Amino acid sequence: MIDKVFSNRIPDPLPIGSYNPKDAIFLLKNLNGLMVETDLQTREKNMQSGGHYSEMLPIEYEPTQEYLDLFHLTLQESASKVAEGVGIVAESILKRNGPKMVLVSLARAGTPIGVLIKRYLLEIHDLDLPHYSISIIRGKGIDENAILYILQNHPASKIQFIDGWTGKGAIMSVLSKACKAFQVKYGVELDDDLAVLADPGYCVKTFGTREDYLIPSACLNSTVSGLVSRTVFRTDLIGDKEFHGARFYKELLKQEVSNLFVDTISAEFKTLGLRHSAADVHDGSAEVEEEVKVTWQGLKALTRIKETFGIKDINFIKPGIGETTRVLLRRLPERILVDHLDNPNLKHILLLAKDKGVPVEEYPELTYSCCGLVKQI
Repeated sequence: MIDKVFSNRIPDPLPIGSYNPKDAIFLLKNLNGLMVETDLQTREKNMQSGGHYSEMLPIEYEPTQEYLDLFHLTLQESASKVAEGVGIVAESILKRNGPKMVLVSLARAGTPIGVLIKRYLLEIHDLDLPHYSISIIRGKGIDENAILYILQNHPASKIQFIDGWTGKGAIMSVLSKACKAFQVKYGVELDDDLAVLADPGYCVKTFGTREDYLIPSACLNSTVSGLVSRTVFRTDLIGDKEFHGARFYKELLKQEVSNLFVDTISAEFKTLGLRHSAADVHDGSAEVEEEVKVTWQGLKALTRIKETFGIKDINFIKPGIGETTRVLLRRLPERILVDHLDNPNLKHILLLAKDKGVPVEEYPELTYSCCGLVKQI
């Protein structure tokens, strides 16, 4: 069946997004002019009555100046910590896979982290690895054409999947299922290991930390992820040999901070290298070495919240800072639960909630720093 992979050639992608192609290549079809965004109320109603989130695009939230100032402040304050986490993840995947690998980030939260891992390996190890960003969609799986394209162009390399963070582990489950389906269909075994910067859900083995802290790239939408929308899969828009699609928000170029984000974090790698050798970055992380057990403890903790608040579907609970931010930026939240109101990681959450009139409650038994509860319509 491997012949099937190489006989059915997938054409090269057209440029999309605001990253330098040396940093990231999006394997996505540009849907500009082919679809428009759906307002929040209509989109939420459609999704809760059987429509799929990947068939509609949310309207991008335009942050206030106060919120943007908070992003810039957070970026400066956390740059060193994020760089340290990137170093740990990069060393882990290099040790695991060796130098013959392709970095494949999951659009769009994974893309900035994929860029950072690529830059770290280039700076610390002089290793220039290809990095692609591809679509994965809950309920529909991974973009098979994107995987076929990567296999065609890098047949002897291992694929390492990358994302930004974990919530309850839904994407990890989608990825595992998709890799199994791909093997059945094409006879090619893919490693479903997912490397993330933060794993507060305890659902992956490769991570920088399991602390639920604020990764600045979680604060914003497309403006920090290469100016692409979230990914779309509709058969009326995507052909047999085409990649999943996305909008390219060229009109937001003036607000773009994708490159500022990766440049700021990357500038810390030199300091990281001076403080300790690359090997020490990995070996010094005893916490990571000891905690590679996947317990899914985050998902287990959500059952209590589901019962307490009478939530019919666990997918209406979005745990962790990254996922709670997403709820506030592009869903209709009912309330936000926080471990404690003076948690310094939650400044942007509290600001967004105030801006959108969403109530915030302390819930001290939280495994995560916070959870967003989607309004049931």
